[in-house]
Amino acid sequence: MPARLRALVTTVCAAVLVALLPAAAAHAASRTVQGGRLDWGVKASFQSYVTGPIAKGSYSLTGGAATVGSGAFRFHSAAGTYDGGTGAFAASFSGGVRFVGHRADDGSYELDLTLARPTVRITGSSGTLYLDVTSKAKGTGTVTTSRQVPFASLALGGIDMRGGGSAVVLNNLPATLTSQGAQSFAGYYTAGTALDPVSLSADVQAAPKATASPTPTSSKSAAKKGTSKSGSLKDGAVDWGVRRTFREYVTGDIAKGEWTLSSGAQDGGALFRFPSGTGTFTGGDLTASFKGTLRFTGAHGLDLTLSAVKATVEDGKGTLWADVATTGFTGAKVPLVTFAAKNLKAEDGLVRLTEAPATLTARGAKAFTGLYTEGTEMDPVSLAVALTDAARLPALPDLGSTPTPTPSEASPSPDVSAEPVADTSASGDGGTGPALPIGLAAGALLLAAAAYAVIRRRRASSPGTPADETPTS
Repeated sequence: MPARLRALVTTVCAAVLVALLPAAAAHAASRTVQGGRLDWGVKASFQSYVTGPIAKGSYSLTGGAATVGSGAFRFHSAAGTYDGGTGAFAASFSGGVRFVGHRADDGSYELDLTLARPTVRITGSSGTLYLDVTSKAKGTGTVTTSRQVPFASLALGGIDMRGGGSAVVLNNLPATLTSQGAQSFAGYYTAGTALDPVSLSADVQAAPKATASPTPTSSKSAAKKGTSKSGSLKDGAVDWGVRRTFREYVTGDIAKGEWTLSSGAQDGGALFRFPSGTGTFTGGDLTASFKGTLRFTGAHGLDLTLSAVKATVEDGKGTLWADVATTGFTGAKVPLVTFAAKNLKAEDGLVRLTEAPATLTARGAKAFTGLYTEGTEMDPVSLAVALTDAARLPALPDLGSTPTPTPSEASPSPDVSAEPVADTSASGDGGTGPALPIGLAAGALLLAAAAYAVIRRRRASSPGTPADETPTS
């Protein structure tokens, strides 16, 4: 090849390779997905059937799942990986929903279906929704539990999942029941049935940076991990969702309201966290005060504020207290709900109670201005207190930093969008830089090949210019 021609081809190919380097780097560095949510209503007609006059059933939420909008369930704490170079995405979400209906004389249910831990996997142009499923077969009543069933196929609508951004956002992905999903659905629907669309958002962490080897834990710090059976609290938190139907009423079409959090209170989706616990734990009895203020407001005079939350446990019986301010009722240290807390004990410096059923007290009923009566079942109470510096409280459900639209906000037709958007900054923190699209990269390579072929033809057809002659500069 003539030197000038070699130089031209080398220059073009080098430019193409330089442009491709960010994409190659993105492919090489699969990044961690941590934090986010998935919203899905399973199937609207199925929900209506379960709660309607035929099945006369209900649904319940587990593992921190919540309701959102008009009929969707929200699953939290996305964890997985995202490869911006190939667009490959895999993330699991926490929480579950259980449907029951057709109650028998013995108290059991003919319809009993639990869907939990949804996982979305996307490779190339195809996506799949996986679920842990426990179902009772119609007729036989045989109960089957299956892990990560490929429950529904997801239509991406030709979307390009590649990019270098800090979030993956997918809205209203059409979902279709698979044959495996139909089988685990206890035969209520056949394969190919359209399910409710799936929306999700997930935070993508920056590419990890090289760090020095961790310093070995000293014997002094390791000693802090010992079990403490009693003493003053180092930290603590109480998680309580108040009542699911109350939250839905507040944000629904009647009250058209909202809730706000202040003084350190945190929103966990299906529950609220009151942190920074102080107090004592002795012989199974607990006295703990927590920070945070929660306020519900809306139409028709709705204005309820809960603050100075306190939890006590004595002789196996727990009480959740709060200062209450609402229309027509104001009280300090109001006992809102009671809950069972038997055999409460410390393990590795942590005292923990998870989703203890809670019942509204007489004074708690006054706090809700007659919306609920004494004895009403409220949302369960979870609490954890640390007795040592090394003990760690359980994490609050992580909903991520990018919200997905609720079904009421979404357009009626599928609106598929994604945001693994390429980072436009050449030196973004952890970003891969603007990746050259595959189509453009291929075009550049073809351009280089075409340039080489054209120049060869021209040189070959030029009289008196041997193809192997070295041009002079």
